Amino acid sequence: MPPEAQAQFKEQILLSVQNEQTESIRGKVCEVAAEVARNLIDDDGNNEWPEFLQFLFQCANSPVPSLKENALRMFTFQAVRAIGAFIILHDTEENIQKHFSELLPAIIQVIAQSVEKQGDDALLKVLIELAESTPKFLRLQLETIMEMCMKIFSNEDMADSWRQLALEVLVTLAETAPATVQAQAQFKEQILLSVQNEQTESIRGKVCEVAAEVARNLIDDDGNNEWPEFLQFLFQCANSPVPSLKENALRMFTSVPRVFGNQQANYLHLIKQIFQAVRAIGAFIILHDTEENIQKHFSELLPAIIQVIAQSVEKQGDDALLKVLIELAESTPKFLRLQLETIMEMCMKIFSNEDMADSWRQLALEVLVTLAETAPATVRKVGGKYIATLVPLVLKMMTDIEEDEKWSFSDEIFDEDNDSNNVVAESALDRLACGLGGKTILPQIVQNIPSMLSNSDWKYRHAALMAISAVGEGCHKQMEAILPQIMDGVIQYLQDPHPRVRYAACNAVGQMSTDFAPIFEKKFHDRVIPGLLMVLDDNANPRIQAHAGAALVNFSEDCPKNILTPYLDAIMAKLESILTAKFQELVEKGTKLVLEQVVTTIASVADTCEEQFVTYYDRLMPCLKYIIQNANQQEHKMLRGKTIECVSLIGLAFIADASQVMDMLLKTHSEGDLPDDDPQTSYLISAWARICKILGKQFEQYLPLVMGPVLRTAAMQTEVVFLDNEDMEGMDDVDWEFISLGEQQNFGIKTAGLEDKASACEMLVCYARELKEGFADYAEEVVRLMVPMLKYYFHDGVRTAAAARMWAYICPNLLRAIDTEPESEVLLELLYSLAKCIETLGAGCLAAQPMAELLRILDKLLNKHFERAVARLEKRKDEDYDEVVEEQLADEGNEDVHTLSKIADILHALFTTHKSSFFPYFDQICGHFVKLLSPERSWSDHQWALCVFDDVIEFGGPECAKYQEYFLRPMIQYVSDKSAEVRQAAAYGCGVLGQYGGEAFAQACAEALPRLMEVINDPESRSFENVNPTENAISAVTKILKYNNKAINVDEILPHWLSWLPVVEDEDEAPYVYGYLCDLIEANHVAVLGPNNANLPRLISFFAEALYKDAVPTNNPVMGRILSIVRQIQNNESMFQACINALTADQQQALHEALRAQPTN
Repeated sequence: MPPEAQAQFKEQILLSVQNEQTESIRGKVCEVAAEVARNLIDDDGNNEWPEFLQFLFQCANSPVPSLKENALRMFTFQAVRAIGAFIILHDTEENIQKHFSELLPAIIQVIAQSVEKQGDDALLKVLIELAESTPKFLRLQLETIMEMCMKIFSNEDMADSWRQLALEVLVTLAETAPATVQAQAQFKEQILLSVQNEQTESIRGKVCEVAAEVARNLIDDDGNNEWPEFLQFLFQCANSPVPSLKENALRMFTSVPRVFGNQQANYLHLIKQIFQAVRAIGAFIILHDTEENIQKHFSELLPAIIQVIAQSVEKQGDDALLKVLIELAESTPKFLRLQLETIMEMCMKIFSNEDMADSWRQLALEVLVTLAETAPATVRKVGGKYIATLVPLVLKMMTDIEEDEKWSFSDEIFDEDNDSNNVVAESALDRLACGLGGKTILPQIVQNIPSMLSNSDWKYRHAALMAISAVGEGCHKQMEAILPQIMDGVIQYLQDPHPRVRYAACNAVGQMSTDFAPIFEKKFHDRVIPGLLMVLDDNANPRIQAHAGAALVNFSEDCPKNILTPYLDAIMAKLESILTAKFQELVEKGTKLVLEQVVTTIASVADTCEEQFVTYYDRLMPCLKYIIQNANQQEHKMLRGKTIECVSLIGLAFIADASQVMDMLLKTHSEGDLPDDDPQTSYLISAWARICKILGKQFEQYLPLVMGPVLRTAAMQTEVVFLDNEDMEGMDDVDWEFISLGEQQNFGIKTAGLEDKASACEMLVCYARELKEGFADYAEEVVRLMVPMLKYYFHDGVRTAAAARMWAYICPNLLRAIDTEPESEVLLELLYSLAKCIETLGAGCLAAQPMAELLRILDKLLNKHFERAVARLEKRKDEDYDEVVEEQLADEGNEDVHTLSKIADILHALFTTHKSSFFPYFDQICGHFVKLLSPERSWSDHQWALCVFDDVIEFGGPECAKYQEYFLRPMIQYVSDKSAEVRQAAAYGCGVLGQYGGEAFAQACAEALPRLMEVINDPESRSFENVNPTENAISAVTKILKYNNKAINVDEILPHWLSWLPVVEDEDEAPYVYGYLCDLIEANHVAVLGPNNANLPRLISFFAEALYKDAVPTNNPVMGRILSIVRQIQNNESMFQACINALTADQQQALHEALRAQPTN
């Protein structure tokens, strides 16, 4: 039928339905309308006759009874599908759902009719979808729906598929309780009866799931259990002689281990009766992984747990119990400590049995490795005897690698099978080294690797070299001491007869280049570069050839320019010849693996050698440009992206062509729109940022063209999912990472693209930093994008980059981010950004409420500082404490010191901008810094507390006297501290006390003077580690002499003061010293100038040395005063010549250049 005629036909039918008076005829017309509507709905539920739905609503809402009856007559199977699809599509639009709610009874009626016929189950599936997407829409008919579903699944004559679908609806709606208490009670009673009586195993499992879900939602946040009958029923099942009921209890308990709510303390002895299954115990213990009393209470069950696990291993049936042991090792290693030796013995027995299935051996290894990561000190102490056996077994497993003759000349690199023995073993060795440390693992490596390297079987040599790569991070400190011996063993295998061994040698060289940079590059460049260039000739094995190029990238990235540059001709001769040959291969054969790698290698060499690379620009660019302009196929996008990176780096080596390179990149991407997952995007965005740094303000012209892709990438959404344990089975996607949340739940995040998102955020920072006001047009949009990312927990780099570009817009958001940030490294960046915000915006940038919030957060951070210090002290008392634990605790302490330093930075910014008006706020946290000054605290606590009180004095002026009872005595005392950092902070404080404290502190300054002089006169005062505290002490004496000298004899001290000059290391303090010297010279002070100005040559030598060492910044006013004095002396030719003669050649040149650079006005 033509469309026009069809439209007229449909219109006429609806008019007839509305106007026909004869009931029998009207019924027939309704059937015709319904049949037409059915035929205009496709398999996906798309409705090609929307007017029919609108007419249906009009009839349903009409006051005319006959029209309401028409609506129900036309409300067919297909109409329900269409309406369901429409509501789900608009699941967030309540007005639409409200509009459709009139039809809900009819929908349920049609579904019930379809169930009775047991024909097509599509309508029950629609109900499941509605329950998942729009549970609120179903609320008015909830009791009817649940009654219908209970009736379906309770009917044993109904097909199992229908009963399971009904249970799916109930599981989904379990969070929404029935409307009345009576209905709720009946529902719960019916569920428990069904659990008890159901005979079909699959249905019984689903009913248990419904019961567990209801129970989970009837435990409130305070642990109150609103369904105590469920707990009683659980006990009855657990104690029943019927196996199926025991199984039901364990199923439900494993799903809801928190079922005991806040009454669990009263049930502990009864709970033990339930713990006949390891999975249930594991779920419960993991849930309470921080509650030692609960773990202690159940520790007596641990031997039985291990015994049951051992039995399950012997049967080699379900491996779930061994997986539970892994989860316990991960979450609650302390719980396992008393049985650690038994556990390790069992796992070693499994792992060493090569007749056992690989999956079981790998799980046993995972238990051992996880314990090494979560309880390294315990493993070293209790299980140390197993390490000497374990490491050789892991190395042996690394030899379990397939012989594949095509492997070395394959042009496609596929991700290795993560479940293969050699991959699992290599990862385990890496984790063992990082967990247990080099002192434990490296001796085993040193003992076993030589024999493997000399083995005639290539698999052993391959495994040995890959092992060296794997342990570099964890054994870094110990390996660094024996690098020459390691290199002697590795370098020769670049010439091994087997290609896989040569590959492994390249891998080891590349990894060590990264792990031990730049020491490795400095020591072994003369062996590594020729060795890798030789492997680059291996045209018969492209995969090995490419890996040699990758190793050269690792080497050149961290290689000092002066070391790499002498090899530049040899390297580029090789890379250019490969580039030419492989480009030809791409054209003729389509192979691209080595070409992609050599382009990346050229880029890395260019990046290191910078301007030295200009020679090769003209030779390389034509080929690279051709690739960019012509590599447009999908399979060449990675090649094109890497070539873009290469061209941008070479372009920077030849800075004059930066604009030309930029124009070329934009020309080849004139459309400016790449898919989110296009590999070219990240290379292109990074290339633009490099060129921005070179062009500076000239880059503004390109912003409209580049901001779109950068902003799109920065705004890229992250996919997350929640999966239960069953759904997790078989999940092995490298683009996703999962963590267990307990209670059978797992959280997954798609990690693919996160690095690109972080890079794009960093590029926005780069543009803003380089272009400054030229970036203003985009500032608001960038801020809107970046502020939410301050709490973007999926990638540290994204949060750090977001913090760097925030100013006035974001202080409240920044405070919230600081308050919740879990990662120490990111927290430091956030605190730094806040300090910069305050410095930039000045007084008033934080109103009363944000200021109060900031003080609350600082108070919390300082409390945590003290709590962590106590925790570290407790760990030092732990029975498994050893020197490796001490190293870890020292690292944790360093993290705390860094955080404390950033807190001090924020207070510095506040004191700088608010002066003494900040004192009322500081009073709220002052007590923490008083505590930090206590003698028993660490030197770093003393240092940063003193720095804060230094700011109190410097920016508070005489009003700082209100705090003198807290800081004055410790500050004077710590001038003599054994720590150089503390001495420096205390000496600086004495100086600002003299400069800003006022007359009230004159006596305190006089008291500090002898201590300062003692520090300065110490025989080791000018050593490298002491020179900064010493010069701060000299500056402090200078400030006291100049600003607060009422309680001292200046003339008596001046000869000592002159004997301490020159000061040349601290350019912050040197201007104070030389400024005071200028004061004394300009005042013709006899004690300084000497009789007949005899001291002038000596004084000029002080100035000349300061100029030679750049001790005084050229833009400091003191520099002008120094040169003015020198010019006055120049007027007396003989005197000036005497002064010049007393100078070294370097001092003379520095003085000459300074006079020339600042001519007289």
